[in-house]
Amino acid sequence: MKRAILVIVTLVAFALAISACAPAAAPTTAPAAVATVPGATAAPTSVPVPAGATKVTFWHSQSGDVGGKVIPKMISDFNASQTKCFATATYQGSYDDALNKLKAGLQSGDIPTVMQLYDIGTKLMVDLKVATPMQDFIDKEKYDISGIEPNLLAYYTVNGKLQSMPFNSSNPMLYYNKDAFKAAGLDPNKPPRTFDEVEQYAQKLTKKDASGQVTQYGVSFAIYGWFFEQFLAVSGGYYTNNGNGRDSIATAATFNSPEGLAIVNWWKKMYDEGVEGNYGRNTTDTRNAFVAGKTAMIIESTAALTSLLDATQGKFGLGTGFYPRPNEDAYTKYGTIIGGASLWILNGRPQAEQDCGWQLVKFLSSPPEQAYWHISSGYYPTNKAGYDQQTDKDWRAKYPQFQTAIDQLHMAPNTRITQGGLIGVFPTARQTVEVAIESVLQGKATAKDALDKAASDVTQAIVQYNQTVK
Repeated sequence: MKRAILVIVTLVAFALAISACAPAAAPTTAPAAVATVPGATAAPTSVPVPAGATKVTFWHSQSGDVGGKVIPKMISDFNASQTKCFATATYQGSYDDALNKLKAGLQSGDIPTVMQLYDIGTKLMVDLKVATPMQDFIDKEKYDISGIEPNLLAYYTVNGKLQSMPFNSSNPMLYYNKDAFKAAGLDPNKPPRTFDEVEQYAQKLTKKDASGQVTQYGVSFAIYGWFFEQFLAVSGGYYTNNGNGRDSIATAATFNSPEGLAIVNWWKKMYDEGVEGNYGRNTTDTRNAFVAGKTAMIIESTAALTSLLDATQGKFGLGTGFYPRPNEDAYTKYGTIIGGASLWILNGRPQAEQDCGWQLVKFLSSPPEQAYWHISSGYYPTNKAGYDQQTDKDWRAKYPQFQTAIDQLHMAPNTRITQGGLIGVFPTARQTVEVAIESVLQGKATAKDALDKAASDVTQAIVQYNQTVK
């Protein structure tokens, strides 16, 4: 047992250490997707613990109103719905913070029953062997998961088993200033769909003052590894070998492919033309520039829609479009990758706790709760029946921009490409790609040289990680 714990702690330490050695990136706290939560007031009053109830602890990384109001209400609803289980939820900081606390807890025994963890932690959690696959509970109960979005299930399915339950799920899309479109003579209801169209629109949308200084960029992309991964997926490119690490264990990064080079070269071309703004790696900075009218188009998570609607109200009309593809043909073949996080049930807790954890996971995945989650956070309902709830119908009627996000999710095929890369060193991989893109924009390296070096560095990290797992 001691040796097993030592291996687990070493693996967590290695994954976090190589991430720490990489250049700094945006915090990996789950985004607080809303500024205000529809229908949510103060956090609900605690429900008394029923006599004999099994206690369940839930660690999450949702900040802001989502973590402070929405999750507490959902937990309170669960506690009020039955008397055999009683859950408490605690905020653990960023996902990396939560992993560090898990590492410490594996030695002290202080670990939760249910833990929320980001999508890119999937491989690490599977290798740690600290969680009971969600598939075990599903099979034992013959629980019907046909209502859960298939692309979400595909992402979190490893070795033929659903390892964790999708919870806060999103992917990125295009956001644009409808008023700026009108002023530039563009149709405000017709956003660009292809790389060439984005460039053409950006050229028309860019504004300069009398001295030649740009006052409004046509488009701006935050230098965020997740966005590069999405561009790669909609271009038909693999992030790693061996079917993105899903046919067999990934041993090398492959994002320095022709598809990857085309993305960075297109990005660089618009930057050199002066029509693409660079506000750095933090997505919040690019989003703020958009709200301030300094850029007419951005890409951002679908979970940001509610906050952007709130922030742009009274300033300009907000439009949404599909994530741009290299060409129209790509819309029929490829799609975006799901992002966000999922729920894990830790096997280090007593079976009674795990069983109650499963009850909590099912409750949070139910149509009414997912409709509330969708409305209150901006994340997709993981359960498709959530869309059928009247509250959700009314919300979408009020905010039709979200239909773009729904359509984009449903149009994506379920393939090894859209399932995304599966590696244990994803945090450092993302940061390495960000450094590469920065070096290209700054004219310090060509796209080929930068991506080749990044792929080599990530490959080395993958090999080291795989050796640690062994």
